[in-house]
Amino acid sequence: MSAPLLSVIVPARDEADNLTALLDEIERALGTLDHEVLVVDDGSRDRSWNVLCERAADDPRLMALRHAESAGQSTSIWHAARRARGTWLATLDADGQNDPADISRLLRQAQHNDVAIVIGHRTLRRDSWLKRISSRIANGVRATLLGDATPDTGCGLKIMRRDIFLTLPYFDHMHRFLPALVRSQGGRCLSLPVNHRPRRTGRSHYGLHDRLWAGLVDLFGVMWLCRRSRLPIMTVPLGATHDIFRHSQEEV
Repeated sequence: MSAPLLSVIVPARDEADNLTALLDEIERALGTLDHEVLVVDDGSRDRSWNVLCERAADDPRLMALRHAESAGQSTSIWHAARRARGTWLATLDADGQNDPADISRLLRQAQHNDVAIVIGHRTLRRDSWLKRISSRIANGVRATLLGDATPDTGCGLKIMRRDIFLTLPYFDHMHRFLPALVRSQGGRCLSLPVNHRPRRTGRSHYGLHDRLWAGLVDLFGVMWLCRRSRLPIMTVPLGATHDIFRHSQEEV
């Protein structure tokens, strides 16, 4: 079986009431585009795994993965990316707030602009005031310290090259810092406006503590990683080493 162009990754925790409608939307949005869908049940305590198993039995494009205990969004994405076969990865949240109709547009822009990652920018948030404020504070602190030129790294909708993603250092919460990590290795990033919708059912698993205080430790760690990175670095073609060494001696 040939590898698809796109692998759609959906981390899900206690989203049984949202999964069926979301998977239907993904199929309608992508149409005939060569793709697969990987949903990671991240230690759900509801019927999410049953919903996925029933769906996967009738859908050859769907791969259902499961964590016995919750490991977090970043780990879910990382595990799915390793199992994915697509050249490109698309990530989106399972709560239905990201619009699958935006995936194709972001993928075209990624290919046309030759970038490593395209990040959605939720210019009109459909969240509670507390969630909007906490996200704005977290984004402002992160952008100031990292200078990643990305207004909304918290948006779950992203398109990225799979091969590049798998070269990034893995750690919990890494999904919040993908633009900075990609840029530290010489990759190009692009932010584009995307649709944002109210959550269908259930509740968010994140709050002010998760977005700011818990993220500060990760933030300083990412600052260290980016400053210690020596990428990109020019590689020397085989046989050219002697000429470069001789030329450098003549300049001394």
